[in-house]
Amino acid sequence: MSVQQRMKPITAARKLGIYLPAAPEEFQAAWMTREELADLDRNPPQWLRTLRRDGPHPRPVVAGRLGVSIAGLARSGADEAMTTAQIDALRADPPPWLLQERHVHQQVLAEEERVRRERAEKRAGQSR
Repeated sequence: MSVQQRMKPITAARKLGIYLPAAPEEFQAAWMTREELADLDRNPPQWLRTLRRDGPHPRPVVAGRLGVSIAGLARSGADEAMTTAQIDALRADPPPWLLQERHVHQQVLAEEERVRRERAEKRAGQSR
């Protein structure tokens, strides 16, 4: 008989893409198996659907929705959890820091892609 490992609530929240302090107390206290987590993801209860839709959202989700990096959020001082309404307000009328961090993020992504292509070309050349 195998013993199923349980993950901490913070790990489960991260995997679900939710902000742990906004989750119900019973979720914050529960250690889950992978199967329990998968079931929760497949059949989300109302609280989870509401959290995913309205927030507050954790930094990785906020950064993704704003098109910046987590480091960019930290540099701007906007690295706290945000609701969907707050994110939408920033997207509707982006402040200068958001425009700057989007630009920086796009440059980083372009450089990462250039390096990936270069490495792939190098590997292709070596395999001939």
